[in-house]
Amino acid sequence: MKKTTLDAADIRILCALQQHGQLSKSKLAELVGLSSTPCWARFDRLKKAGLIRGYHADLALNKIINVSKVVVTVSLKSHRKADFDRFETHINQLHEVIDCVATGGGMDYVMTVVTTSLPAFQNLMEDMLSAELGIDRYMTYIVTREVKSAQPDLRRLLAGSES
Repeated sequence: MKKTTLDAADIRILCALQQHGQLSKSKLAELVGLSSTPCWARFDRLKKAGLIRGYHADLALNKIINVSKVVVTVSLKSHRKADFDRFETHINQLHEVIDCVATGGGMDYVMTVVTTSLPAFQNLMEDMLSAELGIDRYMTYIVTREVKSAQPDLRRLLAGSES
């Protein structure tokens, strides 16, 4: 995949958006040290290039509702493209699955599931097994507390890629 060429101003814009979310034209321009019109033109270019996927608020769910968060590793019985596609299509329809990554090595997927209770989680897993998704085995890890949840530091990543 071709990477978009970014200069220092583009990186400042992306970092400001990553840290603060959606901002007004004037506030974004102020944070990155550009005037509004050129800043917004850069923002539009970055958005059209697909570098900005959306905005969200980082909610403290534990202060709103009791939830159960479970990390699940999944291994499929068969490793054909159709098997992966069927599993991923199903997972993308489940609002309880908030994160799912395909992995190399011992397990095929690692996903994070949030439900209102452990019995609700177990029902979800039973439904997945009944859906004949080709699951060979799965392991569950109940989250007891969240130690760290953060976005990657774009500046550090870019600095590290230059070495």
